[in-house]
Amino acid sequence: MSQVLHITSRDNPVLQRLRKLSQDGGAYRKLGSIWLEGDHLVRACLLRKYPVSLAVLTEAAAADPVLRQLADAAPRQLIVPTALFKTISGLESPAQIGFEVPHDASQAISPGVDSVVLDRLQDAGNVGTILRNAAAMGFHQVLAIKGTAALWSPKVLRAGMGAHFGLRLIEGLAPADLDALGLPMVATSSYAQQQLHQLTLPSPCAWVMGHEGQGVQPDLMQRCGLTVGIPQPGGEESLNVGSAAAICLYESARQRLVSN
Repeated sequence: MSQVLHITSRDNPVLQRLRKLSQDGGAYRKLGSIWLEGDHLVRACLLRKYPVSLAVLTEAAAADPVLRQLADAAPRQLIVPTALFKTISGLESPAQIGFEVPHDASQAISPGVDSVVLDRLQDAGNVGTILRNAAAMGFHQVLAIKGTAALWSPKVLRAGMGAHFGLRLIEGLAPADLDALGLPMVATSSYAQQQLHQLTLPSPCAWVMGHEGQGVQPDLMQRCGLTVGIPQPGGEESLNVGSAAAICLYESARQRLVSN
Protein backbone atom coordinates (compact mmCIF):
# COMPACT_ATOMS: atom_id res chain seq x y z
CA MET A 1 0.00 0.00 0.00
CA SER A 2 1.22 3.49 -0.86
CA GLN A 3 2.46 5.90 1.77
CA VAL A 4 0.24 9.00 1.48
CA LEU A 5 1.32 12.48 2.60
CA HIS A 6 -0.64 15.73 2.40
CA ILE A 7 1.63 18.66 1.50
CA THR A 8 0.66 22.33 1.74
CA SER A 9 4.07 24.04 1.79
CA ARG A 10 5.55 25.45 -1.41
CA ASP A 11 9.00 25.01 0.14
CA ASN A 12 8.70 21.25 0.56
CA PRO A 13 12.04 19.79 -0.72
CA VAL A 14 10.33 17.17 -2.86
CA LEU A 15 8.27 19.82 -4.63
CA GLN A 16 11.39 21.92 -5.12
CA ARG A 17 13.04 18.97 -6.86
CA LEU A 18 10.01 18.41 -9.07
CA ARG A 19 10.02 22.08 -10.08
CA LYS A 20 13.59 21.69 -11.31
CA LEU A 21 12.63 18.59 -13.28
CA SER A 22 9.64 20.37 -14.78
CA GLN A 23 11.34 23.65 -15.66
CA ASP A 24 14.87 22.59 -16.61
CA GLY A 25 14.95 20.25 -19.61
CA GLY A 26 18.26 18.67 -18.62
CA ALA A 27 17.78 18.48 -14.84
CA TYR A 28 17.00 14.75 -14.95
CA ARG A 29 20.62 14.07 -15.84
CA LYS A 30 21.79 15.55 -12.53
CA LEU A 31 18.89 14.51 -10.32
CA GLY A 32 18.50 10.96 -11.64
CA SER A 33 14.74 11.10 -12.07
CA ILE A 34 12.09 12.27 -14.54
CA TRP A 35 8.83 14.15 -14.06
CA LEU A 36 5.83 12.88 -16.02
CA GLU A 37 2.84 15.19 -15.97
CA GLY A 38 -0.66 14.20 -16.96
CA ASP A 39 -2.68 11.02 -17.01
CA HIS A 40 -1.66 10.13 -20.59
CA LEU A 41 2.05 9.87 -19.78
CA VAL A 42 1.25 8.24 -16.44
CA ARG A 43 -0.83 5.54 -18.17
CA ALA A 44 1.84 4.96 -20.81
CA CYS A 45 4.43 4.53 -18.07
CA LEU A 46 2.31 1.98 -16.22
CA LEU A 47 1.35 0.13 -19.42
CA ARG A 48 5.03 -0.59 -20.10
CA LYS A 49 5.61 -1.47 -16.42
CA TYR A 50 8.13 1.34 -16.05
CA PRO A 51 9.19 1.76 -12.39
CA VAL A 52 7.56 4.58 -10.44
CA SER A 53 8.95 6.19 -7.30
CA LEU A 54 6.38 8.88 -6.50
CA ALA A 55 2.89 10.04 -7.48
CA VAL A 56 1.77 13.63 -7.00
CA LEU A 57 -1.91 14.48 -7.31
CA THR A 58 -4.20 17.34 -6.54
CA GLU A 59 -6.84 17.10 -3.87
CA ALA A 60 -9.44 16.91 -6.64
CA ALA A 61 -7.59 14.02 -8.29
CA ALA A 62 -7.37 12.20 -4.99
CA ALA A 63 -11.17 12.22 -4.89
CA ASP A 64 -11.38 10.73 -8.42
CA PRO A 65 -11.37 6.90 -8.22
CA VAL A 66 -9.77 6.52 -11.66
CA LEU A 67 -6.86 8.89 -10.98
CA ARG A 68 -6.44 7.58 -7.46
CA GLN A 69 -6.09 4.05 -8.85
CA LEU A 70 -3.27 5.28 -11.11
CA ALA A 71 -1.54 6.89 -8.14
CA ASP A 72 -1.81 3.67 -6.13
CA ALA A 73 0.87 2.17 -8.43
CA ALA A 74 3.46 4.37 -6.70
CA PRO A 75 5.00 3.46 -3.33
CA ARG A 76 4.58 7.09 -2.19
CA GLN A 77 1.89 9.65 -2.89
CA LEU A 78 1.84 13.38 -2.28
CA ILE A 79 -1.56 15.06 -2.25
CA VAL A 80 -1.39 18.82 -2.76
CA PRO A 81 -3.80 21.71 -3.32
CA THR A 82 -4.43 22.54 -6.97
CA ALA A 83 -2.69 25.90 -6.59
CA LEU A 84 0.42 24.15 -5.30
CA PHE A 85 0.40 21.60 -8.13
CA LYS A 86 0.43 24.51 -10.57
CA THR A 87 3.78 25.65 -9.16
CA ILE A 88 5.44 22.43 -10.35
CA SER A 89 3.58 22.21 -13.64
CA GLY A 90 5.20 22.89 -16.98
CA LEU A 91 1.85 23.17 -18.76
CA GLU A 92 -0.33 26.19 -19.48
CA SER A 93 -3.29 24.12 -18.30
CA PRO A 94 -1.84 22.01 -15.48
CA ALA A 95 -2.83 18.39 -15.15
CA GLN A 96 -4.12 16.80 -11.96
CA ILE A 97 -1.55 14.03 -11.57
CA GLY A 98 2.13 13.36 -12.22
CA PHE A 99 4.74 10.69 -11.58
CA GLU A 100 8.39 10.89 -10.66
CA VAL A 101 10.26 7.94 -12.16
CA PRO A 102 13.92 6.92 -11.91
CA HIS A 103 16.28 7.64 -14.78
CA ASP A 104 19.04 5.19 -15.68
CA ALA A 105 21.72 6.80 -17.85
CA SER A 106 24.05 3.79 -17.79
CA GLN A 107 22.52 1.75 -20.60
CA ALA A 108 24.76 0.43 -23.36
CA ILE A 109 23.97 0.18 -27.06
CA SER A 110 22.19 -3.04 -28.02
CA PRO A 111 23.90 -4.41 -31.15
CA GLY A 112 21.87 -5.69 -34.08
CA VAL A 113 18.65 -3.85 -33.12
CA ASP A 114 16.75 -1.70 -35.61
CA SER A 115 17.67 1.81 -34.50
CA VAL A 116 17.30 5.51 -35.18
CA VAL A 117 20.26 7.85 -34.73
CA LEU A 118 19.59 11.51 -33.94
CA ASP A 119 22.49 13.73 -34.96
CA ARG A 120 22.30 16.97 -32.94
CA LEU A 121 18.59 17.62 -33.53
CA GLN A 122 17.61 20.78 -31.68
CA ASP A 123 13.84 20.99 -31.79
CA ALA A 124 12.04 19.12 -29.01
CA GLY A 125 8.96 18.69 -31.20
CA ASN A 126 11.01 17.02 -33.94
CA VAL A 127 12.72 14.73 -31.45
CA GLY A 128 9.47 13.67 -29.80
CA THR A 129 7.82 13.10 -33.18
CA ILE A 130 10.68 10.85 -34.29
CA LEU A 131 10.45 8.86 -31.07
CA ARG A 132 6.76 8.26 -31.78
CA ASN A 133 7.56 7.24 -35.35
CA ALA A 134 10.30 4.88 -34.19
CA ALA A 135 8.07 3.16 -31.66
CA ALA A 136 5.21 2.84 -34.14
CA MET A 137 7.38 1.38 -36.91
CA GLY A 138 9.20 -1.18 -34.78
CA PHE A 139 12.51 0.62 -34.28
CA HIS A 140 13.17 -0.19 -30.64
CA GLN A 141 16.36 1.81 -30.02
CA VAL A 142 17.06 5.53 -30.42
CA LEU A 143 20.62 6.79 -30.10
CA ALA A 144 21.29 10.49 -29.66
CA ILE A 145 24.59 12.07 -30.67
CA LYS A 146 25.91 14.64 -28.19
CA GLY A 147 24.24 17.99 -28.89
CA THR A 148 20.78 16.52 -29.48
CA ALA A 149 17.91 17.95 -27.43
CA ALA A 150 17.51 16.14 -24.09
CA LEU A 151 15.43 13.04 -24.81
CA TRP A 152 13.68 13.00 -21.43
CA SER A 153 12.98 16.73 -21.19
CA PRO A 154 9.34 17.65 -20.48
CA LYS A 155 8.87 19.08 -24.00
CA VAL A 156 10.18 15.94 -25.71
CA LEU A 157 8.13 13.75 -23.37
CA ARG A 158 4.97 15.61 -24.32
CA ALA A 159 5.75 15.40 -28.03
CA GLY A 160 6.58 11.69 -27.69
CA MET A 161 3.12 10.97 -26.24
CA GLY A 162 4.32 7.94 -24.27
CA ALA A 163 6.62 6.44 -26.93
CA HIS A 164 9.62 6.77 -24.58
CA PHE A 165 8.52 3.78 -22.55
CA GLY A 166 8.65 1.40 -25.51
CA LEU A 167 12.15 2.43 -26.56
CA ARG A 168 15.75 1.98 -25.49
CA LEU A 169 17.11 5.53 -25.35
CA ILE A 170 20.79 6.37 -25.11
CA GLU A 171 22.22 9.90 -25.15
CA GLY A 172 25.51 11.76 -25.34
CA LEU A 173 27.11 9.51 -27.95
CA ALA A 174 29.95 10.24 -30.36
CA PRO A 175 29.84 8.96 -33.95
CA ALA A 176 32.50 6.34 -33.15
CA ASP A 177 30.26 4.87 -30.44
CA LEU A 178 27.85 3.73 -33.15
CA ASP A 179 30.36 1.14 -34.36
CA ALA A 180 28.99 -1.01 -31.52
CA LEU A 181 25.69 -1.31 -33.40
CA GLY A 182 27.13 -3.67 -35.98
CA LEU A 183 24.45 -2.60 -38.46
CA PRO A 184 24.37 -0.88 -41.83
CA MET A 185 23.59 2.80 -41.34
CA VAL A 186 21.38 4.71 -43.78
CA ALA A 187 21.15 8.48 -44.19
CA THR A 188 19.04 10.73 -46.36
CA SER A 189 20.51 13.40 -48.62
CA SER A 190 19.08 15.70 -51.25
CA TYR A 191 22.20 14.91 -53.31
CA ALA A 192 21.75 11.12 -53.25
CA GLN A 193 21.45 9.37 -56.61
CA GLN A 194 19.44 6.44 -55.24
CA GLN A 195 15.82 7.10 -54.34
CA LEU A 196 14.04 5.54 -51.39
CA HIS A 197 11.27 3.84 -53.36
CA GLN A 198 13.76 2.18 -55.73
CA LEU A 199 15.82 0.38 -53.07
CA THR A 200 15.71 -2.78 -51.05
CA LEU A 201 16.65 -1.49 -47.63
CA PRO A 202 18.90 -3.43 -45.25
CA SER A 203 17.10 -5.05 -42.35
CA PRO A 204 17.87 -4.58 -39.55
CA CYS A 205 19.44 -1.15 -40.03
CA ALA A 206 19.98 2.21 -38.36
CA TRP A 207 18.46 5.33 -39.90
CA VAL A 208 20.46 8.51 -39.29
CA MET A 209 18.51 11.76 -38.98
CA GLY A 210 20.59 14.93 -39.12
CA HIS A 211 20.53 18.42 -37.63
CA GLU A 212 17.63 20.57 -38.88
CA GLY A 213 19.91 23.06 -40.60
CA GLN A 214 23.26 21.33 -41.08
CA GLY A 215 22.19 17.79 -41.84
CA VAL A 216 24.33 14.79 -40.88
CA GLN A 217 27.85 15.69 -39.74
CA PRO A 218 30.68 14.45 -42.01
CA ASP A 219 32.17 11.99 -39.50
CA LEU A 220 28.81 10.29 -39.15
CA MET A 221 27.96 10.42 -42.84
CA GLN A 222 31.19 8.54 -43.59
CA ARG A 223 29.89 5.68 -41.46
CA CYS A 224 26.70 5.41 -43.52
CA GLY A 225 26.98 2.67 -46.11
CA LEU A 226 23.87 3.86 -47.91
CA THR A 227 22.62 7.36 -48.71
CA VAL A 228 19.14 7.77 -50.17
CA GLY A 229 16.96 10.56 -51.46
CA ILE A 230 13.26 11.01 -50.77
CA PRO A 231 11.42 11.81 -53.99
CA GLN A 232 9.45 15.05 -53.81
CA PRO A 233 7.37 15.33 -56.98
CA GLY A 234 5.73 18.48 -55.61
CA GLY A 235 9.03 20.31 -56.00
CA GLU A 236 9.80 21.34 -52.42
CA GLU A 237 13.47 21.81 -51.62
CA SER A 238 13.50 19.72 -48.44
CA LEU A 239 11.34 18.07 -45.78
CA ASN A 240 11.13 18.67 -42.06
CA VAL A 241 13.28 16.06 -40.35
CA GLY A 242 10.28 14.65 -38.47
CA SER A 243 8.44 14.13 -41.75
CA ALA A 244 11.52 12.62 -43.40
CA ALA A 245 11.93 10.19 -40.52
CA ALA A 246 8.29 9.11 -40.77
CA ILE A 247 8.67 8.35 -44.48
CA CYS A 248 11.94 6.45 -44.10
CA LEU A 249 10.89 4.39 -41.10
CA TYR A 250 7.59 3.53 -42.73
CA GLU A 251 9.36 2.32 -45.87
CA SER A 252 11.61 0.08 -43.77
CA ALA A 253 8.58 -1.29 -41.93
CA ARG A 254 6.66 -1.78 -45.18
CA GLN A 255 9.47 -3.77 -46.75
CA ARG A 256 9.73 -5.95 -43.65
CA LEU A 257 6.00 -6.66 -43.75
CA VAL A 258 6.08 -7.52 -47.45
CA SER A 259 9.06 -9.87 -47.02
CA ASN A 260 7.29 -11.69 -44.19
